[in-house]
Amino acid sequence: MKIPLSPRLRVCCGFVFPGERVADVGTDHGYLGIWLLQQGLASSVIASDVVPGPLSAAKRNAEKFGCAHLMEFYLSDGVQSIPRDFDTLVCAGMGADTMVSILSAAPWLQDRRYRLILQCQSKRPMLRRYLSDNGWRITEESVVRDGRFLYTVMEVYYEPGHPLTPGQCYFPPALLENPALELPEFYRRVTDNLKYAIDAQGDHAPAQLRQAYNELWNDPDLQWLKEATK
Repeated sequence: MKIPLSPRLRVCCGFVFPGERVADVGTDHGYLGIWLLQQGLASSVIASDVVPGPLSAAKRNAEKFGCAHLMEFYLSDGVQSIPRDFDTLVCAGMGADTMVSILSAAPWLQDRRYRLILQCQSKRPMLRRYLSDNGWRITEESVVRDGRFLYTVMEVYYEPGHPLTPGQCYFPPALLENPALELPEFYRRVTDNLKYAIDAQGDHAPAQLRQAYNELWNDPDLQWLKEATK
């Protein structure tokens, strides 16, 4: 029986290395972990959620799809109550505020042994700024279309010394490492939203916002994206 998986979660799964021990934080229905086990990508999965209802649903789904023996389930606020014996942490479907809160409460994750796969629903520049300011490096990021929305999935390691500029917090260099078909549209949406925010605030627009827009609009490495959206 095949597990239903959204495009954005499939991209998250594509970042997992075969044989990894995966912690799926905010597991909701448990589909991501179950799919990884069905495909033989993960060797084991820790599934956690802060709400009892979704966690119970994840347990039922694991039984239904025959994966319960390879999964552990924890009621946990972020990573506070889960074991630390995993390789890759997946956080998908959360906003930047929640992700920042989870990472801020777990300084032990600042270790090269852990890899993060983050699919942020909102305020991506805020998340990238936090990662940059706290020693995390985005090594890969991909754009994915899910319905009428464009999301990104990022791979992150703790590797201090790779700060992002204001513009890169909106459109990081990692996006160019593996460009998706949707990349020009994503670039246009980012620059359009920045311009709208600057115009709406007029003289009161923050200098960092203006700097971010100018960087993205004038960066010679991004000119092909500008041309592709004309």
